[in-house]
Amino acid sequence: MPYRRSVLIVEDEDIIRTTLTEFLTGQGYAVAHAGRVAAALELAQKHDFDAAICDVQLPDGDGLNLLRRLQQINSATSVLIMTAYATVENAVEAFTAGAFDYLVKPVIFDDVDNKLRRVFEYRTLLQENQRLRRELSKTDYAGQIIGSSGPIVELQRAIAKVAVTNSNVLLVGETGTGKELAARAIHTAGPKKDEKFLAVNCGTRPPELLEAQIFGSESGSGNGRSKGQPGILRAAGEGTVYLDEIAHLPLGTQTQLLRAIEYGESMPIGGTETYPVHARIVAATAHDLMRLVGEGEFQEDLFYRLDGVKLRVPPLRERLDDIPELVEAFIAHHSRAMGKQVTGATSETIRLLMSAQWKGNVRQLDNAIERAVMMCDGTQIEPTDLPPDLLGLGQPLPDTDDLRSALRHYERLHITRVLRQWPDKREAAKRLKLGLSSLYRKIEELGVEV
Repeated sequence: MPYRRSVLIVEDEDIIRTTLTEFLTGQGYAVAHAGRVAAALELAQKHDFDAAICDVQLPDGDGLNLLRRLQQINSATSVLIMTAYATVENAVEAFTAGAFDYLVKPVIFDDVDNKLRRVFEYRTLLQENQRLRRELSKTDYAGQIIGSSGPIVELQRAIAKVAVTNSNVLLVGETGTGKELAARAIHTAGPKKDEKFLAVNCGTRPPELLEAQIFGSESGSGNGRSKGQPGILRAAGEGTVYLDEIAHLPLGTQTQLLRAIEYGESMPIGGTETYPVHARIVAATAHDLMRLVGEGEFQEDLFYRLDGVKLRVPPLRERLDDIPELVEAFIAHHSRAMGKQVTGATSETIRLLMSAQWKGNVRQLDNAIERAVMMCDGTQIEPTDLPPDLLGLGQPLPDTDDLRSALRHYERLHITRVLRQWPDKREAAKRLKLGLSSLYRKIEELGVEV
């Protein structure tokens, strides 16, 4: 289904509001209308409007103040101001407040149609310009730490300090937070940025193959290979070796790595001579290595060798302010990869993304945007393009035939979703069509996590 441009009409005179609504609906627009400022703001909180037509004088407020508030809610909404008095002063005041254009009463339908067409032609040019600017300034997001929130700024400052040294680094953080991006940033900002950056996941291979990949092997060493390989510690030269999920490194392999770090040398599997190790080691883990040391699953000496310079990569829930910037970068990347013209996400979509629980962190957000770009039919990602289970909507009902239990389960999911999107309980109660005291009672009865 083709995307329909949406228009909000704010006019207190019933006949003007009704005829404008009928005309614009006939022109193919999706139209909503309100007679008061309060009703208009409530509609704007629920829906993203492409344009709004606002009367200057309204029963409960001023149209120019309404214009400013509408653009605070959604800066992409273009506003046309209606006035009964066409003066230069009125026009200047409207444009100063941020109006795209103005209409003079009595309203002429052709004038409305022409000015709305100009609005959307301008928006199309603006979106194309923004898309081209993004492509010129940023070929891809890969290898970049995106964000300007406090936790990310702090991480970037720490990376800048660590990078200029040749110290080994331990990165800690949950799965999907971007630890490899941080490792690459350390390498790129360091004095050996022109050397190699080589990465290996310590939890994806059998021990003998993992050891050969890290330390190298001689031909005929019994590892299933007839030909030897140098190993990444040697192949990296004076560059960086990134060891992901180091907690999964077998104890025997840990001993070999410790020797490589302490003495700056290693020996290939099946070899008889050592080779020098000059590479910087950047290790990463989502586990508590100190706990693993206590359980005898990680060598204490290696832990202290790695733990000297430790950087924490924050989870997405601690940097929600970065979501709009991350979404923009992911959309640009996946749009280009799929050959689509998706240029952004609606304000409602961004609000939903910022209220979701990101257990998979930035990786999960990237996957959600990839799916959304794939499903998007227009230029802006809508909430319906997102994965259905993102906000808990796709969770299965409990394994029971008891209708009352199933209803309670759904009720708990639905209230949890609304509270995530609208943390203010008065607003949440209003949207659930419950009294505030009833909402508090439901939260307690259903064990809703607030």
